[in-house]
Amino acid sequence: MAQQVRGVIARAKGEPVRIETITVPDPGPGEAVVKVQACGVCHTDLHYREGGINDEFPFLLGHEAAGVVESVGDGVSEVAPGDFVILNWRAVCGQCRACRRGRSQYCFNTHNARQKMTLADGTELAPALGIGAFAEKTLVAAGQCTKVDPAASPAAAGLLGCGVMAGLGAAINTGGVTRGDSVAVIGCGGVGNAAVVGARLAGAAKIIAVDIDDRKLETARGLGATHSVNSRSTDPVEAVRELTGGFGADVVIDAVGRPETYEQAFYARDLAGTVVLVGVPTPEMRLDLPLLDVFGRGGALKSSWYGDCLPARDFPMLIDLYRQGRLDLDAFVTETIALDEVEKAFERMHHGDVLRSVVVF
Repeated sequence: MAQQVRGVIARAKGEPVRIETITVPDPGPGEAVVKVQACGVCHTDLHYREGGINDEFPFLLGHEAAGVVESVGDGVSEVAPGDFVILNWRAVCGQCRACRRGRSQYCFNTHNARQKMTLADGTELAPALGIGAFAEKTLVAAGQCTKVDPAASPAAAGLLGCGVMAGLGAAINTGGVTRGDSVAVIGCGGVGNAAVVGARLAGAAKIIAVDIDDRKLETARGLGATHSVNSRSTDPVEAVRELTGGFGADVVIDAVGRPETYEQAFYARDLAGTVVLVGVPTPEMRLDLPLLDVFGRGGALKSSWYGDCLPARDFPMLIDLYRQGRLDLDAFVTETIALDEVEKAFERMHHGDVLRSVVVF
């Protein structure tokens, strides 16, 4: 029987979100209903509210979530009722050209639940990243549920569903950071600081945090950055070069996603070094680089989608590291809030006051 629960809805571009009653249908074939325990407030949710993703209003926001599977539809074998899961937006298909080549982390045909959750009047909702977890319960494709150790804190575990995984993966999976490397991270919000943590986990010898906010730089140092640069007062390219013997870093991660920060990343890397773009640009942004410099500096220019993660592989591993005390996911939880405080959390995010606000049910 369909259930009615509360959820955070964005009805129109720029309008404050509101809590409304939504209808969650019983899971159909390949689907699961998850009772959400915690969901992080991610900048992507704000992008949805501002119309920066698409204009398919109304949106059911929220996607960085963990919870317990309540029920599953026909044909579901990967999870069962009672499983503690992290929700993901990369339910791999297993059939596309990337999956057939053994590169499921690049799956080009990821899928979501076929049925739609609706408002009380029957209006269909567009769930953020196919999840919609600012709700007491949500309907997803079963492949969007990754079973992990139930002893993990839901507030911390859910952050692997998006921002923390994006940053960690940008360093480890996309950037290929390894022992002894020098790494610079431009932009030290939630994703950038997760990249700092990822570089530390991978054994980087030098991790340079770059930001315009001293508060964020202090947080980055606490999470493993060996050096910090305030780019409001210091040229970040020159600073990174100075800290790396005049050469530049082996891997530079742009966690901002603006043309000016990408250019900084490009010139702050060593010859044959790697640039990783994980910050999300807006559609109107353009980049102008001398093609000769692109050729002459060599190396790799990469974009990181979701930290190039494979949830079934990466989430359980990272939760194990968290449970062992080797990955401090709790450090990313600045505050826990109620469902009706999401709009206020957007304001605090805009002012740079939090790494993550997390809705706890």
